Amino acid sequence: MSLDADIAFLEKVPLFAALDKQALQILAIGAETKQLQSGAVLFYAGELADGGYVVQEGSLILEPGTFAERGDITVGRGTLVGELALLTDMVCQATAIAKEPTVVIRISRSLFRKMLESYPAAAVTLRDILTKRLDLWQRDLVGVRKKLLKNDE
Repeated sequence: MSLDADIAFLEKVPLFAALDKQALQILAIGAETKQLQSGAVLFYAGELADGGYVVQEGSLILEPGTFAERGDITVGRGTLVGELALLTDMVCQATAIAKEPTVVIRISRSLFRKMLESYPAAAVTLRDILTKRLDLWQRDLVGVRKKLLKNDE
């Protein structure tokens, strides 16, 4: 893909949609493209993650780690896997396996941080997006807690 096509693709990824063209250009230029054959493992549950992956073509099966209670999840084009690893050290919670021939764009944490340092407005925008998400998650957890407490009565 051309640089313009890569930028256009990245701006459709929900977390990146609010970024301006210059910030997306840094990501597109510095990102690494990986091609996976069907059945190839991108990463294993329990490994340290140092960045995120955007599915550009194909799909990945995410098999949860040993202690997860939900089943496999399939993700496709435009999905960002490992979003939090763009910001902080963390362990992969699932094993990612190519369901079919798949192309992913790998964005390292160091590249993501360089982009944020170069474009402070992007950092503020992303902070606001993540703050809203955390607020929603907190409300969801409070609702779940209330239901659990009610069921215990």
